[in-house]
Amino acid sequence: MTASTGRRVLLAAPRGYCAGVDRAVIAVEKALEQYGAPVYVRHEIVHNKYVVQTLERKGAIFVERTEEVPPGNIVMFSAHGVAPVVHEEAERGRLATIDATCPLVTKVHKEAVRFAGEDYDILLIGHEGHEEVIGTSGEAPDHIQLVDGPADVEKVEVRDPSKVVWLSQTTLSVDETMETVDALKEKFPQLISPPSDDICYATQNRQLAVKQMGAEADLVIVVGSRNSSNSKRLVEVAKLAGAREAYLVDFADEIDEAWLEGVTTVGVTSGASVPEVLVEQVLEWLSQRGFEDVEIVKAAEESITFSLPKELRRDLREEAAALAAERGGAGSEA
Repeated sequence: MTASTGRRVLLAAPRGYCAGVDRAVIAVEKALEQYGAPVYVRHEIVHNKYVVQTLERKGAIFVERTEEVPPGNIVMFSAHGVAPVVHEEAERGRLATIDATCPLVTKVHKEAVRFAGEDYDILLIGHEGHEEVIGTSGEAPDHIQLVDGPADVEKVEVRDPSKVVWLSQTTLSVDETMETVDALKEKFPQLISPPSDDICYATQNRQLAVKQMGAEADLVIVVGSRNSSNSKRLVEVAKLAGAREAYLVDFADEIDEAWLEGVTTVGVTSGASVPEVLVEQVLEWLSQRGFEDVEIVKAAEESITFSLPKELRRDLREEAAALAAERGGAGSEA
């Protein structure tokens, strides 16, 4: 029997795919299976380099603008959601659409529409330029203003302090969001909260697991892409929880052996858009360097699943062809 080296890995649970990401990735795979390539996807379906590259090899084509999709094709909207204007662009472009927006993001969109309809000022807590924020803001641009962290609160102005509500991006740090909310409530005492948490259950659970292991870990490795908001938040949470250092990597070969100097306990977790195979590769990399003992740090049970987009039950190729023909007919009359 091999003697223990005293080096160990704390493996976060839950980690990796959330229900919304699982639904979106399967939706692309099902669309390719049912309709054949190409299937266009507006923006990365989820923020993970490996997932995007894998789907590209299967025939998905990722575009940044709806106008890049040729008429008569299928376009899928990513898990981050899109503004109503994007649906209008697809209609004008005679495209068949599949909406893979995470249902929890859709919930925030509906809240924005509802509060805008009641003429509230909506303070959307989130990161400027993030696709989810762009999509939510597009639901009610005249009523929504972005608050990008506590430092932004000072500049916030509203029409009526008695009619103000806050909403948030679903992938934020829970603690920082509540710090922002507290600052907003101090400025606007009548500020109301959304009917239920906007930060998704998976984001909260992954942060909770990292908090639990951060105090014991010398080093935390977060598997995730640099454009993944929830993955970047896990690095921040790990450091705040007491980890000496924390790093974000897409793949095991990005780990620097120098990080292990003086380290006996490594925490490992992954963002909500990361397939488990990437975590397994990191565990194997660590095992080869003496970190063979793996302990699970369990923060929550997850059993939520979402049904696939309803559009996958239709013949979208035929629908797309009909839309393209309609466009051609309209063009010949002009």
